Amino acid sequence: MTDNEDRANDEAADPVVGLLLAAGGGRRLGGRPKALLEHRGQPLVKHAVAALRAAGCARVHVVLGARADDVRARAALDGCVLVDNPEWEQGMGSSLRAGLASLAGTRSGTRAGTGAGAALVSLVDQPGIGAPAMARVRSGYRDERSLVSAAYAGVRGHPVLLGAAHWAGVAATATGDRGARAYLREHEAEIALVECGDVARPYDIDTEADLVHLEP
Repeated sequence: MTDNEDRANDEAADPVVGLLLAAGGGRRLGGRPKALLEHRGQPLVKHAVAALRAAGCARVHVVLGARADDVRARAALDGCVLVDNPEWEQGMGSSLRAGLASLAGTRSGTRAGTGAGAALVSLVDQPGIGAPAMARVRSGYRDERSLVSAAYAGVRGHPVLLGAAHWAGVAATATGDRGARAYLREHEAEIALVECGDVARPYDIDTEADLVHLEP
């Protein structure tokens, strides 16, 4: 069997790739990058990658931005595809665009796409959303047209599964800190909501007051 055939088989067996957005600079946290905040003895970025893998994503792309070199040095991200977002200060939308481009193979320097049918998008600053919620959303994948979102008491939240057929549309509307919000609002009727309120807490680590959620 050739390398290309092995790769095609791997992609067919693993159609959903984890996409972790971890580029934020923590402006309201005194300039501490969120990826490097400690939770349960490890950086948040490592915690989030482990959750995606435990949820069934063998392949994980991680978008880095603020202090990317420090994140690489301090967090063991072996086996992940690390994507640099030089425009991270423009907001989460730029990181989502960079991540989707890395999956599609349209990013400069990328030889080919991943062949993925969907991306399971997770945010590094939501440690209360772990593998159980991610696995529920991931299980909603059917094909490249799938749109699946976690819900909390019926309100849409993260993680979100974006089928490959939607990547170009999401990227075209992902600006500032809105991420995929505008695109999902336009395609509300197509989204399969998966209730996750019983297995996850969707808080964000945005301010000093939110640090109470982090565990030693």
